[in-house]
Amino acid sequence: MKCWLITLISGLMCLISCEQQPYQIGQRLYQAQCANCHMDTGVGLGALMPPLAGSDYLAKHRQTLPCIIRNGLQDTIQVNGQQYAEQMPGNKNLSDIQIANLLNYVMQSWGNNHPPYTLEEVQQALNQCPAPK
Repeated sequence: MKCWLITLISGLMCLISCEQQPYQIGQRLYQAQCANCHMDTGVGLGALMPPLAGSDYLAKHRQTLPCIIRNGLQDTIQVNGQQYAEQMPGNKNLSDIQIANLLNYVMQSWGNNHPPYTLEEVQQALNQCPAPK
């Protein structure tokens, strides 16, 4: 009986801590990979780097966001009615799960309230990425 209870409590604690961990991993990845340009608060860098906080681009381009993180962006984009032409470097070193965690952090931070990505959704999007220019 005692062993069963310990196993149950351990399992519940793991579920609780594991549930928080992807968000924290995403936050650390954001700080390391994105915050220099998009700022700690996701507001971007004036007319140079687009905001992620309150960004209409996140919902409109959900399918391409994993590709942008992996391969970068060289095109002019429009975010919240403003055009941005600065290039964004890709990060080929991030794993699929790291991209999912990073995107989920962005999608739920700074007032953003977008549905989370699943690993399968990210992998499917990455498999459909256009060849980098």
